Amino acid sequence: MSRHPALYQLNARVYLTERQRELGRPVTLDDLPDSFIDTLAANGVEILWLLSVWSLGEKSRQISLSNREWLEEFESTLPDLQRDDIGGSGFAVREYTVAEKMGGPRALGRLRHRLASRQIRLMLDFVPNHMGLDHPWLDSHPEFFVQGSTEQLRNEPQNYFVHQANRKIFAHGRDPYFPGWPDTVQLDYSNPALQTELKSQLLDIATQCDGLRCDMAMLVTPEVFLRTWGKQMADFWTPTIAAIKEKHPGFIFMAEVYWDMEWQLQQAGFNYCYDKRLYDRLRDRDYAGVRGHLRADLTYQSKLARFLENHDEPRACATFTLTHHIPAAVLTFLSPGLRFFHHGQAEGRRKRISPHLIRAPDETVDLQVAALYAKLVYLQKDRVFHDGDWEAIEISRVWPENWSSECLMAWTWRSSPHDVVLCVVNLADHEAQGCLELPQWLQPLSNGAWSNLWTDTAFTMPEDQWRQGRWTLFAQPAQVFVIRHQLQA
Repeated sequence: MSRHPALYQLNARVYLTERQRELGRPVTLDDLPDSFIDTLAANGVEILWLLSVWSLGEKSRQISLSNREWLEEFESTLPDLQRDDIGGSGFAVREYTVAEKMGGPRALGRLRHRLASRQIRLMLDFVPNHMGLDHPWLDSHPEFFVQGSTEQLRNEPQNYFVHQANRKIFAHGRDPYFPGWPDTVQLDYSNPALQTELKSQLLDIATQCDGLRCDMAMLVTPEVFLRTWGKQMADFWTPTIAAIKEKHPGFIFMAEVYWDMEWQLQQAGFNYCYDKRLYDRLRDRDYAGVRGHLRADLTYQSKLARFLENHDEPRACATFTLTHHIPAAVLTFLSPGLRFFHHGQAEGRRKRISPHLIRAPDETVDLQVAALYAKLVYLQKDRVFHDGDWEAIEISRVWPENWSSECLMAWTWRSSPHDVVLCVVNLADHEAQGCLELPQWLQPLSNGAWSNLWTDTAFTMPEDQWRQGRWTLFAQPAQVFVIRHQLQA
């Protein structure tokens, strides 16, 4: 796998629903067509993350069918919502076995083999914080879950429930800032036996895939668990990840993580952590924050998962205007780290699909957005963006009062002294001017043949400025430069 790979997140249930409508019969993972996998491979995707393939339970699904707040969201997504469109949350897992409707473990194994033949790794979900309401441990191992008192049930009915089979009071899974998720039950990491059992389950899951995306991974760190539940727990991630990687070298762990805990989880062994901070700063047009973010240590940045949307965030097209979307996408997906693309993003879909739903609305392809991602995919085929060396370029003001340079970002990729790509983006929807402080190694390349890969045109560098090491650049609104140095024949 390359140093800076591309990942594609596929909503498995939604995709198979579309395939079922297309084929007019029940479908499984075997019906994921080879042509789809071939396209992923041709586009440079090295990891396919299948969302929501595990077995779920009817109890949790009934919560999805009856929760009024959720139903309002489902109806806003699907005006013609039907009961069968609600499959229950893919994060309220009953057991880590592929759902029979999807073909079970054998169909998953065949799909993994087809992916491997095209050098694509398979990633699945792991939900460390909680289980679905149908999990058998509620009866066989109630001590594996956080239990509550009658007083807590009375005072916090949104966070606790009574399990009818044994009349015990359990806590719903939650984070410390929001009410509990009513279709889940909270795992108790203060119990060493639970941690041992979960490690055993992860070892089994790791035989079925090549990587795991770990939902809300920071919730089961000792400090967050203590803050949420008032209980001490031993470190789970560090020894568990080490055990999995010892047994399965090359296994990939990706953390959904917030609250500035990315570095901590990287140190625990995660290969990649969500880069929510970059996303937020791009969304909020915090250009100084974006620039500061890209000054972070390269080792840290290379372990960040860069995205503009995922199943939790609003669609990129509903968040960014096209003018803003173009430079934000170039910066996100041509920066170091894992490049994380979401199902429907390249087609310009605007409706976010709840993980409780198994059907998406029909949407027309946005041709301008499709052209943007076609260009990005074309560029990403160049190995310099995957295995080259990256370096940020400092930008200063052209004159003291001209703050517009803060809207410019610049960086280079190089695979050899003469094989160099210089990227510059103006994130603003107005003109911007800045002085690029050229590193010494780059200055001698000013008189080479350069071309702007973004516009497919030749590009002439100002040699006199380059020799002085400072290039004054005037950028149009939302302008993008992806300029490659061409070796002379």
